[in-house]
Amino acid sequence: PKHGGVVVEVKDIDYELVARATSIRLYLRDHGQGVDLSKASAKVTLLTGTEKQEVELKPAGDRLEATGSFKVGPGTKAVAVVTVGGKPSTARFLIR
Repeated sequence: PKHGGVVVEVKDIDYELVARATSIRLYLRDHGQGVDLSKASAKVTLLTGTEKQEVELKPAGDRLEATGSFKVGPGTKAVAVVTVGGKPSTARFLIR
């Protein structure tokens, strides 16, 4: 992981989720190159135990990002629905 997060690959795109208590960041790379996220959007659903939290991510330079207060820790599951160029894709993460 380039940014210290959790990486999964979906349709030849690497998705890296960096989840912290105060920010959620999602980086996308296509064969090592950054993806244009200027018109992208994403919704991340965080599942921690029985708690569920939905977070809208907005473009912030080379990533999609949200700030606030998030319950994340070992065992948290995250499902990101990312729309780039009008095409949605889903990436699933397990935070260790």
